[in-house]
Amino acid sequence: MSTDLTATPQAGAELHRYADALLAALSAEAPPPPLPQHAEPPGPWLPPAVEALAALVRGDDALEALGRAAQLDGRKTALFLCLALAASGQGDRIHASWFGTAFGDLAAGRPVTPGQRALWLAAARGAYGPAGKIFVLRKLDAVAVSAASDPSQWLRALAPDEPSIAVPRSLTDFPEIAQLPELARPVHAAIQLSRLRGRCVEITTVREERDGGTHRPRPSGTDAEGEPAAVLRRLVVSGEADGTARPLTDYLLADLRPGSDPRLAAIALHVAAPIVRSAAEGLVQATQAAPPAEITISLLGHDVVLRPEGPDPASLAAAEKQLTAESTPTRGLPWPAYGLFTLGAVLVVAAFLVPALPAAAVALLLSAAGAYLLWQRRAREQEDAEYVATRLSELHELAEGAVWALHEYAREADKRAQTAASDLAELTRLLRRGPRAA
Repeated sequence: MSTDLTATPQAGAELHRYADALLAALSAEAPPPPLPQHAEPPGPWLPPAVEALAALVRGDDALEALGRAAQLDGRKTALFLCLALAASGQGDRIHASWFGTAFGDLAAGRPVTPGQRALWLAAARGAYGPAGKIFVLRKLDAVAVSAASDPSQWLRALAPDEPSIAVPRSLTDFPEIAQLPELARPVHAAIQLSRLRGRCVEITTVREERDGGTHRPRPSGTDAEGEPAAVLRRLVVSGEADGTARPLTDYLLADLRPGSDPRLAAIALHVAAPIVRSAAEGLVQATQAAPPAEITISLLGHDVVLRPEGPDPASLAAAEKQLTAESTPTRGLPWPAYGLFTLGAVLVVAAFLVPALPAAAVALLLSAAGAYLLWQRRAREQEDAEYVATRLSELHELAEGAVWALHEYAREADKRAQTAASDLAELTRLLRRGPRAA
C-alpha cells in the first residue's frame, strides 16, 4: 500500500477524520472506532494494531491481533498502543516490553524524538502508574546529562536571575557601596541560593490530585507537538511520530523553569540533581567570601579609601583639599573698594588745598561706601568658610558612617554565610528525596 497521502486526497481526509474520531473515543473511554473501509492506512501494521487496541479496551484477548501488528512493525505498534491506552485512561494495561520497545534508548548526544517525549509526558502525569514513571526515571538516569553541562544554565532555569541590584540592610544609606562587585557578589549569591531552595521546595512538595492520582490527562488535537495526543494523531495519519527532535538538555531545562508542569519538573530536578547541588555549593562559596580589607568609594564626588579601622588619612586629606578648592569661589582683590578709598583720599587733599570746596564731605561718603563694600566681601568670605566647614564635616560624617556600615555588613556576612549553609543542607535533603513515583 502507498503511504503517500497526497496521491489519494480522499483517503488522506478519511484518515484525518478517523484520527479525530479515535482521539474523541479514547478521551470518552469508549472503544476505538474501526478503520473506515476507504481509508488507506499509512502502514499495514495499523489495522491489526487498532484491532488489538479495541480488544484491550474491551478486556478481550488481543494476542493474535497484537502478534500480527508486531510482526509488521513492532516499534510503531508499541508506540501506538502505549499512547492510545494512556489516552483512554487504561495505561496500566500496557506490557513493560511494549513501553521499552516504544521508548527506545536515550543518549546525551542523541536528540529526543517526539515519540519518546510523548511517552515521557504521559508517564510523568501518571498514565502508566508508578512503574511507568520509574521506567522513565531509569532511562533518564542512565544518561549522564549533568557531567558536561554548565551549572549556570541549570541555575538560570530553576531560579531566573533578577537584574536589579540587591541592597543589604547594612548598606541602605550607602547604595553605591552595595554596587561594588566584591560586596554585591555574596549578597546576590545568597539571594539566588534562597530562590533556588524555594523553587526546589516548590517542586518536591507537589501533591497528587485529590482523586488519588487516578485522573488521566485527556489529549487534545490542538496540543503541542510533543504532547501524546498530537504524536498519536500523526502516527495514525502518516505512520510516523514525526516532529522536531530536540536535545535532552533542552527538555530538562524547559521542565525546570517556573510555570512548568510540577510533575515534569520533579523528574527533571531528579536528573539534574548532581549539577544543581554543584551550582548551590558554588553559591555557598560565594557567600562565604570575606569582605575586602579596603574599598574605594566616592564621597561628595571624591574618592576615599575606607578600611575597617577608619578612613585612610592620606585619601581623606586629599579629598578635603579638593573639596575645599572646589567649594571656595575665586575672588579677586576688592578693587571697587580700593578705588573709593583712593578717590576719597584725593578729595581730602583737595579740601586742604581749596577749603571752600565740599570735598571733605564727599570724601567721607566715598570712604563709607568703600568700607561697606569691604564689609560685604568679608561677610561673603565668612559664608564661604562656613560652607566649606559644613562640606568638610559632611565628608567626615559620610566617611565614618560608611565605615560603620561596612562593619555592619561584615556582621551580616557571617549570618548570610550561616543561612547559606542551612539552605544548602535543606537543598541537599530535597534533592536526595527525589520525585515521588506515585
